Amino acid sequence: MKARYLVFCVSIALIAISFAQIERAKTAQSTLQSGQHPQIFEKVITKTLNCQYLLFLPEGYENKQQRWPMILFLHGAGERGNDLNLVKKHGLPKIIEQQKDFPFIVVSPQCPQGQWWTEKVEVLINLLDEIVNRYNVDTERIYLTGLSMGGYGTWTLAAAYPERFAAIAPICGGGERYMADKFKEVPVWAFHSAKDNVVPLVKSEEMVNAINARGGNAKLTVYPDAAHDSWTATYDNPELYDWLLKHHKAK
Repeated sequence: MKARYLVFCVSIALIAISFAQIERAKTAQSTLQSGQHPQIFEKVITKTLNCQYLLFLPEGYENKQQRWPMILFLHGAGERGNDLNLVKKHGLPKIIEQQKDFPFIVVSPQCPQGQWWTEKVEVLINLLDEIVNRYNVDTERIYLTGLSMGGYGTWTLAAAYPERFAAIAPICGGGERYMADKFKEVPVWAFHSAKDNVVPLVKSEEMVNAINARGGNAKLTVYPDAAHDSWTATYDNPELYDWLLKHHKAK
């Protein structure tokens, strides 16, 4: 009953505020004279954000009072939908099904069918906030990676919130060169295949070159004989995880 009463009171308050804003707008409109006038628009919007995701907590998580490094993993276009088993098809979710001692917290959200990670930046950053608030995450060691569509999402999310990530590893994705300024303080290790017939190699080359031209720290590994699948070799390589752990964000 108390909860319903509180919701009722909040609803009445919001309605009252809306009516007050309308009345102020009407008053201002009636007093204006012809000509050009400076004005301010303000409106409160309530929004619900949601997604389903896989959460991996490393072996020993519940017994150790410590902060753990975290990886946010973004899957490719083929794993979209509402079946989380699809997310386990490639990349980190596939690996950690067997490797319980993987030394990271791993968060693997699923993009809805027909949508793209580049459209889901608000959902992803709020999911990240939720994970940080609920689990023992070392906020100096949060990393971002993704493959194909998730590679594009990695570039886009990191460009929007570069201060949140200690390092990123986009795989066979691409971004826009105007984003390069955002990566001056974010180490980047990109991966791509020379014979990729889905996302051209030039997409990664352009981003890495643009970042380094602006004083950033980006490198690119090219697999000379592989096609679109440049993620299997990348995620199977322990050097990637060693490289990630070398990077920390300043407090």
